[in-house]
Amino acid sequence: MADEEKKVKIRIRGLWKSYGSLQVLKGLDLDVYEGETLVILGRSGVGKSVLLKQIMGVEQPEKGTIEVGGKNIPSLSRKEKQAVYMEMGMLFQGSALFDSMNVEKNTAFYLDQHGDPRKDKPITKEEIKERVSEALEMVDLAGTEKKMPSDLSGGMKKRAGLARLIVYRPKVMLFDEPTTGLDPITAMQINELIKKTQDELHATSIVVTHDIRSALEVGDRLALNDDGKIRHILPKEEFFKNDDPVIQSFIQNAQVSKNSV
Repeated sequence: MADEEKKVKIRIRGLWKSYGSLQVLKGLDLDVYEGETLVILGRSGVGKSVLLKQIMGVEQPEKGTIEVGGKNIPSLSRKEKQAVYMEMGMLFQGSALFDSMNVEKNTAFYLDQHGDPRKDKPITKEEIKERVSEALEMVDLAGTEKKMPSDLSGGMKKRAGLARLIVYRPKVMLFDEPTTGLDPITAMQINELIKKTQDELHATSIVVTHDIRSALEVGDRLALNDDGKIRHILPKEEFFKNDDPVIQSFIQNAQVSKNSV
């Protein structure tokens, strides 16, 4: 299907964000199609993670529009924004588990606090327990319900963070450097889980990473963030064939960095 025929789930136009004198996003434009997994690549400091924070509402942009499902988020009322954010979820780079809660309570946190965004009636404790078990089973963490985050390896923490994300079945999923700090085998397992989750939930996903192998594994299209703007966005087969020296330099540097580890 041609790009113009695909339904755009997230549309970003003219997005600007700075921190003091440091301008990070510089009029960024981006379209993300419904049901796809878009991978955003780029060197450190170009605003990949900052972009996710703007979409998720963790931070507010200075200028620009962020449309999710046709709704311009910055222009909505607080209540209207909350309704949109309830159907979004993010896997943070450090997993962001609550240290004082075991795996079961971490996974159940959203449902305990907000209920099921797709139901008008409250969700029961029995339903929550069942949903938590299903989510942990899906990420191969069955039987770890009573473990504390301090008892988990880095890969297990990523899995627990993913379980907490998928337990309420969001329509939009954001992944911030999901394989950072993991050994190659564990990183491959996380990539497989991201693909499995996408297949199960049919969500629209954005994955921010500097990991070329991860991009190839999980992405439908790849985008390059270069100096606060999207320089290219292409199907992954075409991305690596593009002769733009900026793309080729990034690929070469990423491969050199990976091989030196």
